[in-house]
Amino acid sequence: MTRRGFTLIEVIIAMVILVVGILAMSAAVGQFVRQTSQSEVQTVATQLAQERLQMIQMDPAYGNLETTYAGSESSLPGAAGFARKTVITLVGGAGQTTDFKRITVTVTGPGLRTPVVRTTTMAAP
Repeated sequence: MTRRGFTLIEVIIAMVILVVGILAMSAAVGQFVRQTSQSEVQTVATQLAQERLQMIQMDPAYGNLETTYAGSESSLPGAAGFARKTVITLVGGAGQTTDFKRITVTVTGPGLRTPVVRTTTMAAP
């Protein structure tokens, strides 16, 4: 008489293999979600910095950039929890034929490991 089917040991081994596979998949999904979330936060911060630099570069009042844009902002529309700091430094100037302004925008926010910093240099028109 031949018996068909699985022994109890075979069923237990199959279940252990299945559980290990499911745990590995759940860990991979968790890591993927964390990476995606971090990437989204990084993208928002980069957009905030680039937006500020473009706004400054388009402003025709070169002489008033410091009074208009320098400083910190903590309530940014559509970006709750983020803060943006703009520093404008004169490079050159008195006694030189041309002056330049170095503009540095630093964005901090929830979930950012390090602040996003973007810098550009502008010359007088």
